[in-house]
Amino acid sequence: MTDFVDYQMKDGVATLTMNDGKANAFGMGMMAALTEGLDRAAALADVVVIVGRPGLLCGGFDLKVINGPAEGVREMVEAGAELLLKIYMHPQPVIIGCTGHAVAAGALLLLTGDYRVGVSGDFKIGLNETAIGLSLPTFGLELARDRLDGRYLNRATMGAELYPPTTAAEVGYLDEAVREGDFGAALEAKAAELRALDRDAYTVIKHRLRGARETLIRDGLQAEMDAR
Repeated sequence: MTDFVDYQMKDGVATLTMNDGKANAFGMGMMAALTEGLDRAAALADVVVIVGRPGLLCGGFDLKVINGPAEGVREMVEAGAELLLKIYMHPQPVIIGCTGHAVAAGALLLLTGDYRVGVSGDFKIGLNETAIGLSLPTFGLELARDRLDGRYLNRATMGAELYPPTTAAEVGYLDEAVREGDFGAALEAKAAELRALDRDAYTVIKHRLRGARETLIRDGLQAEMDAR
């Protein structure tokens, strides 16, 4: 589809593969390509699958921008918040296939999915912001509060702990971690399971389940950006 995201459709399942040849960072190009893919899937597909390339889902926001002028930081963070909320509230079932490392915004991406399958291996998953001198925005903390096991919440956010996939499933970043050879089959099986559900009922329940948190995030987003 673009230099950032490949779009494939098969049996009602739209697969968006992130691959920029580098860190799969959330730069403006990557985020625009994912947004385009989600809109395309909303019109044509029944289920959406977002995956990375082997060994890497996403390395976070583009640090060249994050460490640059304030105007660029604000634009990127706001675009990131919009994309994450778009996935979080997407009307179709969204499966995220974690093909490897997923840190910072990559971990937040996992928190937006309805079901998350990870490849077992020597990979790191988590929110490492405080370890690299950054603070998590409220939208990131609210996604973490929603999806992570409360027993790990402080350690995973303030403590910047990173986890291997099997532990990440216990913490709440993933729903399951599977062997690499079983990864594709696990995604296909879950997509078929979710595709069999009633689409309208699924959309309504997702909105009821997550709508209040979306409103909370949106109501405070601009004020938080203005205070930076």
